[in-house]
Amino acid sequence: MKLRIEDDTLRLRLSDSEVREFAEQGRVEGAVHFGLNPEQRLTYALERGSERPQTMPNEEPVQIHYEPGALTVLVPFALAKSWVETDQNGFSHDLPLAENQRLRILVEKDLDCKH
Repeated sequence: MKLRIEDDTLRLRLSDSEVREFAEQGRVEGAVHFGLNPEQRLTYALERGSERPQTMPNEEPVQIHYEPGALTVLVPFALAKSWVETDQNGFSHDLPLAENQRLRILVEKDLDCKH
């Protein structure tokens, strides 16, 4: 899975096999290592929500969970299902942040890519 971060934009591109893994397991993960210690890495993941969401009415449909060393993009079940089962190439969402900022999240199929 390719991760691109630029300013307030986060873009994930998944190969065909990664899209299949996401469809089957509900999660796909990658990592970038920055040193010799296993802790010196950034893991990044795309994760599907449960079929029965436990969201609040005003909650954003696509969310980010961040903690040091780990970044996860959380996608609602229905959106994930539609994305993997159709020829829809991708989806995007602008997530509101503090101080009137927004994080643009893009998730795309990178089907021509040969990893």
